[in-house]
Amino acid sequence: MKTFLKVLLYVAVAMVAIKLLPLTLALGIILALVIGFGVFVGFSMLAVLLGVGLAVVAALAPIWLPALAVVGIVALIRKTGRRLPEGRARYP
Repeated sequence: MKTFLKVLLYVAVAMVAIKLLPLTLALGIILALVIGFGVFVGFSMLAVLLGVGLAVVAALAPIWLPALAVVGIVALIRKTGRRLPEGRARYP
């Protein structure tokens, strides 16, 4: 009798699963569309932000390129111009 009840329970569960299959498929498709849309929007926003960043860097190039050159020249002069006498440690 116990086996018969198990089989009956499995048949009932299978019938409920078959009845809910269209709803499950619809929810899965909707979830896949939402995730796909989110990925599409995310990559689009990333491309837009990257493009805006490159445009800002290109627009500000006349300001930061000469400043970078001046900083590099000053650093080069400071590095080559400073010599310690022989036998003196840099840090006591």
